[in-house]
Amino acid sequence: MDTLLNINTKEHDEKRQGEAFAPFVSDGNEYKKLFYIESYGCAMNFADSEVVASILHKNGFGATLQFENADLILVNTCSIREKAEATVRKRLTEFRKLKKANPGLIVGVLGCMAERLKEKFIEQEKLVDLVVGPDAYRSLPSLIEEAETGQKAVNVLLSRDETYADIAPVRLNSNGVNAFVSIMRGCNNMCSFCVVPFTRGRERSREAGSVIAECKSLFEDGYREVTLLGQNVDSYHWVGDESGGGYEEPVTFANLLEQVALISPLLRVRFSTSHPKDITDEVLFTMARYDNICNYIHLPVQSGSSRILQLMNRTYTREWYVARVNRIREILPDAGLSTDMITGFCTETEEDHQQSLSLMEYCKYDLAYMYFYSQRPGTLAARRFEDDVPEEVKKRRLQEMVELHRRNTLLSMQRDVGKTFKVLIEGFSKKTPEELQGRNDQNKVVVFPKENFKKGEYVSVKITACTAGTLIGTAVI
Repeated sequence: MDTLLNINTKEHDEKRQGEAFAPFVSDGNEYKKLFYIESYGCAMNFADSEVVASILHKNGFGATLQFENADLILVNTCSIREKAEATVRKRLTEFRKLKKANPGLIVGVLGCMAERLKEKFIEQEKLVDLVVGPDAYRSLPSLIEEAETGQKAVNVLLSRDETYADIAPVRLNSNGVNAFVSIMRGCNNMCSFCVVPFTRGRERSREAGSVIAECKSLFEDGYREVTLLGQNVDSYHWVGDESGGGYEEPVTFANLLEQVALISPLLRVRFSTSHPKDITDEVLFTMARYDNICNYIHLPVQSGSSRILQLMNRTYTREWYVARVNRIREILPDAGLSTDMITGFCTETEEDHQQSLSLMEYCKYDLAYMYFYSQRPGTLAARRFEDDVPEEVKKRRLQEMVELHRRNTLLSMQRDVGKTFKVLIEGFSKKTPEELQGRNDQNKVVVFPKENFKKGEYVSVKITACTAGTLIGTAVI
């Protein structure tokens, strides 16, 4: 699966991001029961958790930040790497201990691991009471009722049409400035290393009108940035029903991107993830046309070797990828660029590895999500190829890649010193409440003195210094 979160080192891939939602109300007394939810992995999982919160809210559940107070604990899981699964399993073991002291507690697993490991979770390891796949969240209320009777409740059926388009996500863990908006689900790309087609099903696009309506509503509620989410946003394609669905012509991703940008020039628009074989000049020209579409593209490559790319079933070559990067630089000269890279894929040689390093040197990514290969059961690679690169070699190659990337990111940051950027304030910096932080058009984090500025405002910041991961500056009028 192509990474969606803005995390720059492999260690963060399995860490919990935002452990729980804030309560619906201060005392929670309006709700018959309380739930607690943790999300792991990609941004799609975090967006799904907001859909789950909405479904539970409508069925009388309030949220709590303290899992000890919950009647229902849900873990939204990721299967992208073995370490991610180990982290989730450890957490479920902790919750099982809590359940022994509170027999009425219901513990459930959502998401990709739920679909893949349902029998183990319920029958063998007895870690959970209910298991719900990514397309079955509407059935949660009935499954909870079933689990409350002592039965094990399971629904992991995949759907060809479920997009949750009619459900307004409850954004309880948001900063009130940025929001994820899911525009499609599933994936038709059968990358040999990836479990997503098997855990999230076939690709289907969400009705365009519902996407626009959600983005408009977010803007009216004070949000100033939306990120359009999909496993492969460039393959978004909506065709209306017999009545036209409000659209006389099919809606492409470029069309959708433009319509969201037209909501207001004050609404920033980002998107993730793009596939190198599908990103079009039409999308790039649309980005160039609108100042509020951020100059940033996440374009996962996975390897710099055409031979490895073929084994990965990525359906493009190194040369194709370089041509796409060159086209991005031509149309959007100042665009920020990020990628995913895997070291140690099956049969990878030192020459293949050097090709990956040389590609990173050529592209000089602003962000990179780097991992060593972790074979996932059920994938095409697991069935077809031997995982024959020793782990110590995988890790050594990964370290070389990380070191190269850090040198390049520092140089990229240093080139921005002296420049002035428009920054959307997202909140306080991590170090002190006397500083604010936000991101510029290229998705780089910018920190500056608070003065009288507030979250959600745009401010011009002149960069005076930097680290490898942060631009530091002062606001200018």
